[in-house]
Amino acid sequence: MPDLPGTGRFRRRAPGRFSESRIAVLSELNLILVGPPGAGKGTQAERLTQDFGLPYYATGNILRQAVADGTPLGQKAKEYMDSGELVPDELIVGVILEALATDEAQDGFVLDGFPRNVDQAEALGAALEQVGRKLNGVLLIDVPDEEVLRRLSGRRTCVKAGHTYHVEFDPPKHEGVCDQDGSRLVQRDDDKPETIRKRLEVYHRQTEPLVGYYDERGLLRRFDGTRSPTEVHDHLRATVATVRLEDEI
Repeated sequence: MPDLPGTGRFRRRAPGRFSESRIAVLSELNLILVGPPGAGKGTQAERLTQDFGLPYYATGNILRQAVADGTPLGQKAKEYMDSGELVPDELIVGVILEALATDEAQDGFVLDGFPRNVDQAEALGAALEQVGRKLNGVLLIDVPDEEVLRRLSGRRTCVKAGHTYHVEFDPPKHEGVCDQDGSRLVQRDDDKPETIRKRLEVYHRQTEPLVGYYDERGLLRRFDGTRSPTEVHDHLRATVATVRLEDEI
């Protein structure tokens, strides 16, 4: 694989003899979050970053940031986005490496939204190896389709300021009316059952094979996403702490 932007900073940390730089590599926590839409990945990622002092990189966000910053990779990505084309995997990997080359990511990261398929997983793994880093764990928050439908289709958003509610878990005081500004509550197109089912079909077809891919490599950790957010967080935190301990031994 050719050199990608952001690789220079990590070359000194490539695996070699046991040294201070080697210890630094082992103490990193490089994690990927996977799971279906509505699994609560964003909520759990926020808590993990607080627990372990790690930056959270949602791929769409760092891609948009690269475009906004006008980086060379961001400019290339913008060309694809403006023409309505998918941004190539190699370009996305390059943007991720740029983010990982920053000071905030020197002790690790939590990545969400990439990879979405096995080919992307292989490309990411090769790129990380090139810069002397490795994945420590892939955290699967597993939620059945029925629960995803229940969670997402029940969301309602006010038309004025975007305040959100849930018809079952967090209903407004008056049905269809926002408590905060009195505006009308609507169901967004993304939250309609037919749209959710299509998103789930894509997840099962493209992303679910990653479960077996990472499981075969001993990286996968499973979590029951139907439990309460606090229970899921407690399990995640304990597991990640164990992963770090195992890598430091």
